[in-house]
Amino acid sequence: MNGLCETSLDLQDTKRIHNAWKSRIHNFIQSPLQWKKINRQETKEMSLLRESLETLLSQKRGRVAFRDFLKTEFCEENLDFWLACQEFKTFDGPEELTWRAASIYEEFISADSPKQVNLDFYTKDIIVQSLQQPSPACFVAAQRKIYSLMENGSFPRFIQSEQYKAMFDTAPKQRGLGKHRQALKIKSAGDLIQHDSNPIILQRDFYFTHKD
Repeated sequence: MNGLCETSLDLQDTKRIHNAWKSRIHNFIQSPLQWKKINRQETKEMSLLRESLETLLSQKRGRVAFRDFLKTEFCEENLDFWLACQEFKTFDGPEELTWRAASIYEEFISADSPKQVNLDFYTKDIIVQSLQQPSPACFVAAQRKIYSLMENGSFPRFIQSEQYKAMFDTAPKQRGLGKHRQALKIKSAGDLIQHDSNPIILQRDFYFTHKD
């Protein structure tokens, strides 16, 4: 009789332990682990950078990666000109505007400039006239044209390029999780034991004893 009771209790204990671990495994799998959040965040970030050239250029690493791509197409001067125009808008002193406007013209617009951008005669003529008394807006029309060239030409090719992929491959991915995620092995004692440095592998190892 006592043996039957002990066997019944053992079976109940086994069932209780099994249910407890079943619940723990379910919670573990369903829990919002940090690495899952990171993957979702990176996917969202990639989508945002893919949506518009403006978003891409708002980030330093986006500008660097895009310029590297433009170099492969021998047109990095487009981005250099656009960035120079962005900086030019921040100037307000007459003397500063005058010398900086002349510098941009010589570098990107004049017929013998080393990094000449593709602008029509009419747009160039407007800039030449404005050089006498330049304002922060004297390159706005030219900047828009070059931006349009990049947006409709280079940018769609860039988001399919290796430079675009490398921009995320080289970004910090773990953010506190370490270089490799620790594998976790669950044992019946109720401990989560760090096992090795492989991606997370959930192993269901249960050890039950039965008294004779």
